[in-house]
Amino acid sequence: MKIGIITLPFNTNYGGILQAYALQSALKKMGHEAITINRKTEGMPLKMKVLSVGRRLLLTASGKKSVVIRTWPDKNEDLIISGHTNRFITENIKTTPQFKSENDFSMLQEQGFEAFVVGSDQVWRPKYSPDIANHFLGFVQNKKNIKRVSYAASFGVDNWEYTEEQTKKCSELAAQFNAISVREDSGVILCNKHLGVKAIRVIDPTLLIDKKEYIALVERDKIPKFDGTLLNYVLDRAPDKQAIIHGIETQLNLKTFSTMPETSFRESGKNKLQQCVFPPVTSWIRGFMDADFVVTDSFHGTVFSIIFNKPFLAIGNEKRGMSRFVSLLRIFGLEDRLVTENTPEISGIIKTPIDFEKVNSILNTEKMLTMKFLNDALK
Repeated sequence: MKIGIITLPFNTNYGGILQAYALQSALKKMGHEAITINRKTEGMPLKMKVLSVGRRLLLTASGKKSVVIRTWPDKNEDLIISGHTNRFITENIKTTPQFKSENDFSMLQEQGFEAFVVGSDQVWRPKYSPDIANHFLGFVQNKKNIKRVSYAASFGVDNWEYTEEQTKKCSELAAQFNAISVREDSGVILCNKHLGVKAIRVIDPTLLIDKKEYIALVERDKIPKFDGTLLNYVLDRAPDKQAIIHGIETQLNLKTFSTMPETSFRESGKNKLQQCVFPPVTSWIRGFMDADFVVTDSFHGTVFSIIFNKPFLAIGNEKRGMSRFVSLLRIFGLEDRLVTENTPEISGIIKTPIDFEKVNSILNTEKMLTMKFLNDALK
């Protein structure tokens, strides 16, 4: 069966790239021809650019700190920053020609797809989808012979963010799906309460892939071993989080290393462009292979800690959504590994071993249930 996968636009987000790779890989193993819809990330809106420049000019004039003025890369700079991640996508994920806008979705009707799978990632969060109806297959119109499935679609949060108009439109489209699955327990509730449809909870697609497949990708790229033992994969580099990392480094006598760029274009601008380049995706995976302990505030950082059986601490962030972490960790009985910057005491948590034999047993069961869902949905 020829299946089109609809997920968020590709960018330099490692988790976003690998969930797209994993879902396509799983579908291919089932005997399907899976193709991911390749969409272009929208650039920073003009209004935001004006506000950003204005704010930085005011900060500079006030003498509060020295700042760069242009905080977004131009096209050529962006190609340099995303060179490694773009290469992984090109080499490992089969895609359609790149869409230039949301209007291009209408062209998919003429490409012979027999089914569309929406997901994974936060595809059902309006702030990440300029036209949310496309993520409910609004472009398919009334073609009843095309299967409509969602796999591990996520709302990102446990509260309802849709407008009244979006709710009405998306509930009508959701009712046409053959099968609906979401990534979080809260998503099951949101589907029922606001969209009027039944959904089941499944695991993130990256968990469907055996770690041997990820290791093979790393070995193919000949990624060298890291000189460190404490993986720091923290996206929000707030002082409180840095203090947690330093505390773990000291208590466990580990050496910190990171799989992220040294700085960001937003902070440093074009003068430190090479330091803004994202390392290869396989280098990011290698970080989990080599770590003795992982500290992360990332959903997929938490997922890959579980895949590679690494003890970890997940730092939650209310603003970015806690439901993803809570639902994931609840599956494996690891809720105690989730903390916030304000958790008073973490030494007991980091020194408590994780029963990975139990975790792996649960994961195997979840894989079987998930594959059954996909097989039944695509019959």
